[in-house]
Amino acid sequence: GLVPHRAVYDIILKQASDRSGIESMRGRMVYEFAGSTCKGFSTNFRFVTRIDMGDGVRVTDQRSTTFEDVAAGRFRFDNKSYTDDQLDKDVSGDAADAGGKVKIELTGPDRRGLELAESRFPAEHMLEVIARARKGERIFESRIFDGSEDGDQSFLTTTIVGKLQEPSKTDPELEVAKQLVGADYWPVSIAYFNDKAVGDQEPIYNQSFKLYENGVTRDLTLDYGDFVLAGKLTKLEVLGNPEAGCQQTSPQ
Repeated sequence: GLVPHRAVYDIILKQASDRSGIESMRGRMVYEFAGSTCKGFSTNFRFVTRIDMGDGVRVTDQRSTTFEDVAAGRFRFDNKSYTDDQLDKDVSGDAADAGGKVKIELTGPDRRGLELAESRFPAEHMLEVIARARKGERIFESRIFDGSEDGDQSFLTTTIVGKLQEPSKTDPELEVAKQLVGADYWPVSIAYFNDKAVGDQEPIYNQSFKLYENGVTRDLTLDYGDFVLAGKLTKLEVLGNPEAGCQQTSPQ
């Protein structure tokens, strides 16, 4: 199962084009994941960056809380983003599988309902990636709804999974993540595409990482096109056992 955990990543700028206008960037990402398949999964995510644009410094702060009931096909999300402590975006709502569609009820900033094509929610997609990786499947496509942006669109994704690998004994990330020492991982890359675009298109976003069978990820690369960020795991706390409380007891 997916292990409840809290992971902290230090973020640095790996590369940036002249068009981005970015001279330097650094930040920190904190991801907390809890729950189980029978009780549902909750996440708390925060990503703060300090961006030097040459003529000034900008601080961005993204915050997200979600709850996902995989068995029931339900997903709740609340996403906020700030720039220099000023709220830029506040999107919240509920989504549910409904007859081959995803029915979404946005509760903020404006109340409205809509339907999208059948999609997987984030934890469900992570379980799918791990299941396919175990089977040796290397390339597959999925449609994902995660409540990001304005909460009214899904993304087509192409996932590439490399062969299971052994970690290097000198890998610096493992010095702060003793729980992962000796555990094998898959190198994974996921490209996100606009599901409304037609014809050949470039991904709007790419992410790659080392994925463990328990759902922990490290050695992140976040490619936004005009700039690329690298995230190194600096702290890992395991918060419980996978599927804790899901075991059924036999009747006496």
